[in-house]
Order: sequence, then structure tokens, then C-alpha cells
Amino acid sequence: MLEPLLSEHGITIGRDYLFNLLQDHKLLIRQRKRKVVTTNSRHWMKKYSNLVKDLEITRPEQVWVSDITYIRMVNQWGYLSLITDACSRKIMGWSFRQDMEAQGCIDALEMAFKNRIYNDKLIHHSDRGSQYCSKNYVGMLIQNNVAISMTENGDPYENALAERMNGIIKAEFNLYNSQAGYEQTKLLIQRSINAYNQLRPHGSCDNLTPDQAHLRTEQLPKRWKNYRKIAKFDKQLVELHRD
Repeated sequence: MLEPLLSEHGITIGRDYLFNLLQDHKLLIRQRKRKVVTTNSRHWMKKYSNLVKDLEITRPEQVWVSDITYIRMVNQWGYLSLITDACSRKIMGWSFRQDMEAQGCIDALEMAFKNRIYNDKLIHHSDRGSQYCSKNYVGMLIQNNVAISMTENGDPYENALAERMNGIIKAEFNLYNSQAGYEQTKLLIQRSINAYNQLRPHGSCDNLTPDQAHLRTEQLPKRWKNYRKIAKFDKQLVELHRD
């Protein structure tokens, strides 16, 4: 997205050099640790097996991943439920509430079904939280012929994409903390999700936006690499040469 603007000013710069420059000036997004627990898997309701482990994802609406994350507002917490397509990275449904009841997840799921455009087999993957195991939520999935998949060992890496989505929305759109009230924060979330779906290219989807990638039925090449790992490796090389 920056290439045309930089070209107008006669600037040629590679990705890694740009990231190094941003890092030197402390302009990279700071990684944060999770502080609020949003998953309660200690309940009596039925839990399902992990159907997506080692599954190759090749098309939109093959797998949806779901999770709940928190957003701090003035003197209160809000809880954002997201449903993301694992292939296109498009946010299919979302809901923002002031409680962690199952209704927030149900509202997000209803929105996702309204935005669905394919009729192929679909898997819904989530953690084992009580919201996703609730009778009404499971009933909606079964009614719509959606296979149910859940994490098995309480390991966040089993739902890594959903966790990653939480980080993108909150970090890149500055939603960790909101100085506004509930309604204003909800509007900000809506604008951020629209911008994410319509404007933000993904290296995992051939540098297409999620909306664009969701309309492509062929498997898209990945055009990303982990900058932080590369930067750490480069730092180790520099220290090695110094020694």
C-alpha cells in the first residue's frame, strides 16, 4: 500500500529495511500480554473434538474460527466476539457487549451466517468456553449443518488464528483501551472491522484484502514472513560478528 506513495517521492525501500527503521524509532506495534480471562471451560456441557488439527485450508468458508476478547473502556470492560474465515481472513460476524453471556457469540454467529456466500461444507472451530458449548449456540450450528470443532488441551495455539485476529483488531486499530463510552466504542469497532475487511491487505492471501480474498475460490499463495524472527536472527548475527 505504501509503494505508490513512496515511488512518488523517489523512495525505494524493502520491507525488512522499513521495519528496521520503524523499530529504531519505536514505531512498531507493541506486543501485549493477555490480562483478562475470557474462557471458562470448566463446565458440564458437551465438548467436541478438534477437527481442524493438521487440516489443509484451501478455500473460503471451509473453516470459521471464533473467539472472545476484551476491550477496556472508561470504568468498565467490553467483550468483543469475532468469527473469522480461516482462508480469506475476513471477519464474517462480530458482536460487542458489556457482558460475557452466550448471546454475544450468538449475535456474531447470526451475522456470519447472513454474510455467508458459499454452500460447501463448513467447520466452526473455537475454544471450549461455555458460550460456544451452550445449547443455543450448538443448536444454531447443527441447524445450519456446520461441523463443530473445539480445542482439546486448553492450548491457545489450537485456536491460534482466532487469537491472532484479536491482536490485529486491537493493536493495529488501537482498541486495547477506549476513552469513549459503550456506544461510541461499538461504533469505533464497526469502523475498524470495515476498514480491516475492505482495506487491509494480507500476506497470507496473496496481498489481497479479506473481502477480495473471500471471492477467490482458488488457493492463494502466501507472501509473508515473520519479521520479528528475522530481526532477532539478524541481531544474533551482528553480535556473533562482534565476538
